Formats: sequence, C-alpha cells, structure tokens
Amino acid sequence: MTFRDREQAGRLLGAKLERYRSARPVVLGLTRGGVPVAFEVARALGAELDAIVVRKVGAPGNPEYALGAVAEGGALFVRRDALREAGIGEDEVAVLAERQAVDVARRVQRYRGGRRLPELTGRTVIVVDDGVATGATARAAARAARQRGCTRVVLAAPVIAAGSLPELRTEFDDVVAVGFPDPFMAVGLWYERFGQVTDEEVLRCLERARAEREGGPAAGPAELWDGEWIEPEPAAPARAVLDEEKISIPLDGASPGSEVLEADLVVPAGACGLVLFAHGSGSTRRSPRNRFVARALQAAGLGTLLVDLLTPAEVAEDEETARLRFDVETLTGRVVAATRFIRALPRAGGLRVGTFGASTGAAAALAAAAALPGEVAAVVSRGGRPDLVPIATLARVRAPVLLVVGSRDETVLRLNRAVLPHLAHAELAVVRGATHLFEEPGALEQVARLAATWFTRRLAAPSPLWGPPAP
Repeated sequence: MTFRDREQAGRLLGAKLERYRSARPVVLGLTRGGVPVAFEVARALGAELDAIVVRKVGAPGNPEYALGAVAEGGALFVRRDALREAGIGEDEVAVLAERQAVDVARRVQRYRGGRRLPELTGRTVIVVDDGVATGATARAAARAARQRGCTRVVLAAPVIAAGSLPELRTEFDDVVAVGFPDPFMAVGLWYERFGQVTDEEVLRCLERARAEREGGPAAGPAELWDGEWIEPEPAAPARAVLDEEKISIPLDGASPGSEVLEADLVVPAGACGLVLFAHGSGSTRRSPRNRFVARALQAAGLGTLLVDLLTPAEVAEDEETARLRFDVETLTGRVVAATRFIRALPRAGGLRVGTFGASTGAAAALAAAAALPGEVAAVVSRGGRPDLVPIATLARVRAPVLLVVGSRDETVLRLNRAVLPHLAHAELAVVRGATHLFEEPGALEQVARLAATWFTRRLAAPSPLWGPPAP
C-alpha cells in the first residue's frame, strides 16, 4: 500500500469516512501536512474545513524526539513514557511547551488572521493528518477540540501505526485509516511524493474549501506585509517522482561475461552530490528502509545509487552466499568498484560521492572510504558494525562519518562508541527509543533527516581533499 500523494490519500480516506456525512462534521487538518489530506476529506463529505495548529514538543538536544505536543488554545498532551526515557520532569516540559505555544500563536495568525475556529459545541470533529506514528500532535488537537465543546472526536489518517491504536482509542471516539501497518517505521514510507507542505499551500486549501462551499470561485490568498495587502509568491510545484535508471556495474572490467552488480540510479536535476547505499547482510537494494531514506535524500537534492552487493548468481541462498553476506573484505571490494564506476559515469556529472551503510554494509562503506580517500566525501552508518573493520583501517578514513544508532540497540551502540576514538572526523547520533531496525514510529524519519543534513552539507561544498575521479 503506497499513496501517490496526499491528495490521492485524502480521497481514499474520505471514502472510508462516508458514514459520518450525515453528522455534518467539522474537518480539522493538522498543520501543515494534514491540511491537503483534510481538504479532500472535507470535499468528499461536503463538510466544513479548517486547520488546527499543533506543534510537537521535542526533547532538549534532540528536537525530533517528541515528548508531546501543544495545540492552539493551550491544550497540551505529554507522553509520560517519553519523559521517563528522556529524564525530563513536569516543570521542564511545561517550559518547553510554552516556547512552542509562541510559535503556535504566530501560525494561527498566519492561517486565520483574526478569524476563530468554527463553532464546535455539540458537533462531531474529524481530526485529519497525513499519517500517525505516536499520535502526540493528534491527541493535543483532540483535547483542543473537546475544550471547545464538541461531542465526538474522530481521528482519520491514510496510515496509522497499528502499535499506537490502543492508546489512540483512549483519546478518540473512533480511529479511521486506509491502512494500519505494522511495522510502521515512518509516514513518508507510504507515499511516492511526500514533499514539505508550505504555508501557502495550507492557505490555498482553506480558501478553496471556503469558496467551494459558498459556490463561488476560489480567490487567491493574500497576506499583510507592512500594513499593505500583497499577493504571495505561488507555491513551488510538487516534486515529481524521479526517474529511476537500472544499471549494471561490472566487477572485472567491461569484458563480455564479467560478473555485474545490479543497481538503481536516480540523479535529480541540479543534484548537489550522490549517495551510494551499501545494504546490510540480510538485505538488497530493494530494502524498504533504504528506499525510504533514498527518497528523503532525493527530496533534498541528492542523487542516489542503491546497489546489490551480491551478483545475481550469488543471490540464491546457499552456504557460499551466506558467507559472502558477512565477508566484509569482499563487500568492501564491491563498494569500491561501485564507487569508481559511478564517479566515472558521465550522467552522474562528476558529483561528489558519499556512502550510506547499514549493518555489515556500513563496515564495507567505512573500509571503502579508507581505500578511496580522494573519492568518498562523507559516510553515514545506520545501525552499523564499524567494529568489523580493523582499527588500522578506520584510522585511514578521512571522510566525515556520522554513526546513527538506536538507544535501545544497546550492543551496537556500545560497539559504535568504542570505535569513535579511532575515526578522525566522526560524530555519534543516538535516536531515542529506537531498536536496531528503526521500526519504531518516526525513528526512520529521524535517520533520513540526519542523513540528508549530513550529506548536503558535506557533498555540496567543494574541498581540495576530494578531487575528480582517479584515472
């Protein structure tokens, strides 16, 4: 189950909510990503649409880790388990929430000016988001709606993490989705196009919904700037699904009959770099986790090369293949071959190359960086095993390295901490609450954001250390 975009997802979700048409509900889209979905839901039900502003309350030093959320009007939801995990007290989270409340007020003014939310007393409210992992923001929105006197609150999203259902049902009268995946991993994994929604898109949806209910043409949104009304710049078009090219990478030169590695290449227009993915021992280039991260990198303007480190002939499960999956030396040689091949490929445009490795693939990526000090410009390891690389080899890695590990992946976390002193330019990022595969709601999204930031900063800026491909 994958949605083309938020609009298609909203239409499918609207069909699931048909039974609420007669209740004449108010549809509230969570800003910002939930509003385009909510627009389609409201249209399907002939319902009134508005946006409800909610902000996540992140942990100090790790803002992606949600401690809870605050909604307009001051409604607050706090995840008690997250407070215990982060070692945060009630007083401290209250201060963090107050800071977010300032931004909530600013966004309310941006979206509605002096206009209030619709009258909710005695009505059914459908809170809509583009996907629900832990549900912290949705639960804050539900509390805000109940404070305004509604009689029933329904949560609706195209995808909702199955593991979150028991807690969500304590807050909502009904929970509706097109699918309840388990494992969930990340909202964006279930969309082909999942670009960031702008303020202008939110305003356009709200204005269009009002115009359609009133039976007139939709006027373009305007904003107040220095006391004068002006028309905003048009929103950027949605990023198109990028073409994926299948390529074969020869292991023994270009001679006929040589063994090849199969790979999928995507190079966005104006790409600022290219990232080669080295998967883990039990995976392939089709790994949904790596493909999710790859889409996030593509959205950030990076090219991606997802490569199988085993040849088609080696894919059959036998003793030799099982051995190869954990043979770091062999896998390293293949990452080196793929790196040299892609750097010499004309359509890659001479882009600077980084590597993203998982598990044993991360070990191969690090060893390849040591072997190619002038050709690998950055490395990210997701739940990697750098301990499988000899210390002398790690000491030769000159590329900046980001080690990303889940806080509950205790053995791998310990192993990563142990190798940090042997890497010249390395940082460790610990994703709170995540296990080895980052299957927990929102965990993989944190990995993707960390990787996108790491690579864009290090591949876009030229440096004398990384020159053109070696002849």
